[in-house]
This record gives sequence, structure tokens and C-alpha cells, in this order.
Amino acid sequence: KNKFVSITENLRILSLGRNNIKNLNGLEAVGDTLEELWISYNLIEKLKGLHVMKKLKILYMSNNLVKDWAEFVRLADLPLLEDLVFVGNPLEEKYSADSQSAWVEEATKRVPKLKKLDGES
Repeated sequence: KNKFVSITENLRILSLGRNNIKNLNGLEAVGDTLEELWISYNLIEKLKGLHVMKKLKILYMSNNLVKDWAEFVRLADLPLLEDLVFVGNPLEEKYSADSQSAWVEEATKRVPKLKKLDGES
């Protein structure tokens, strides 16, 4: 049996911050178990590939390069996601520039099951 597979079959938390990651491909190996993914300070623009994370509850992805709602709404495909940190992405910065409440309102409208956004309940 592949050693990597045996490590990943029980993986609950994965921290990959500050790794110059550009995409989220290849998460299938942890899609059935991972509950927390920490991927802040990377180069991620697109959220394609995230949909395989069926158990993901917590996603910390501040300071990446996501700039449009078409990508953000992919987060709604994560059935258990409830805690998201998204601050420092161009999309969030654009809306927060006007007012923090504008960002929260727009984001929670698109991903309504969030209980916590950018550290606020």
C-alpha cells in the first residue's frame, strides 16, 4: 500500500500556508477526511478542485489572489463549511474598501451556511 495514502486516510487538518501554491488540484486523497485546510499566503486565484472536500468545516485562505464571485461561490459546494477566513484576497479587499458590512453581506448571501467569516460570528 502506498505510504502517502495511509498517512492521508486519517488526515483531519492540513496546513499549507506560505507555499506558493497556485491551485487546489489533487485534494482527492484527503477529500473524505479533511476537516480543516489552512492555505493562507499562497497564490491561489481559482477554487476549482475544492469541491472534493466533503467534510471540510474550516478553511483559512487569507492573502491569496481570489478576485471574483464566480470563484467564491464554489465554496457553497462544501456541504459542511462553517468557518472561512478570506481577508486579504482582492475580492474581499474590493468590498471591504467601501465597508466591512458590504463584504460580509455579499459573502454570506453567496455562502449562506457560514457561521463565521473572517473571525467574526
